[in-house]
Amino acid sequence: MNIVVCIKQVPGTTQVKINPDTGTLIRDGVEAIVNPFDEFAIEEALRIKERLGGGTVKVITMGPPQAQEALKSAVALGADEAYLITDRAFAGSDTWATSYTLSLGIKSLGKVDLVICGKQAIDGDTAQVGPGVAEMLGMPFVAWVRKVEEISESQIRVERMMEDGYEVVEMPLPGLITVVKEINVPRMASLKGKMRAKKTTVTTLNAAALKPDMEKIGLKGSPTQVLRSFVPQRKSGGEKVSGETPEMVAKIKNTIMELGVVR
Repeated sequence: MNIVVCIKQVPGTTQVKINPDTGTLIRDGVEAIVNPFDEFAIEEALRIKERLGGGTVKVITMGPPQAQEALKSAVALGADEAYLITDRAFAGSDTWATSYTLSLGIKSLGKVDLVICGKQAIDGDTAQVGPGVAEMLGMPFVAWVRKVEEISESQIRVERMMEDGYEVVEMPLPGLITVVKEINVPRMASLKGKMRAKKTTVTTLNAAALKPDMEKIGLKGSPTQVLRSFVPQRKSGGEKVSGETPEMVAKIKNTIMELGVVR
């Protein structure tokens, strides 16, 4: 089985800065890590490969040249191949343009049976790219997967997390799933794996290689753009209300009316 895992390199801090002219992240001097949710996607791909007794696990990301370090981290864990989509033409992509570009990258890898993504990236928290990639690849998908019950070359059965429990869903393959942290416990990279990662050559895919519609990539191809980004300030203070229920209700009501929130 040929499995592709989409990962993302994200800031390892909440103290991020945005370029005021382009609305894009300023990466200089910011620690970069593998998106934590993607670590569960990598682990599940490796487990499926082990369960089936063979296959390939390819990892792919879109980002600046330094994003190859995230890909090498995946190789150290056991991924077979790594692909970096990078080109200035892709800079500033929103989730739609990112999904489009990633779908082109995945198509370039040949036969794909299963695509796995983390449920969302911690920097944007949109959870849109996984489903977006599935749509652009014409694949069925299941989001919020917490367990892979059964899998074969032609179909997969999973448990999908819901607010009040879970659903069991069967889906034909090829397809795409996004996974939550409850699905597994990611392994640590072995010394052998780290040595292999150092020797691995990450394959670069640029705009010339993918031949995208130039109207659909980067800032130009993004229907949405970041106008402002900031870290909310912590609020402190407040008043604790105690006593019997009727007394507390009366106090809260009086406070709200004094503030002019309701009349």
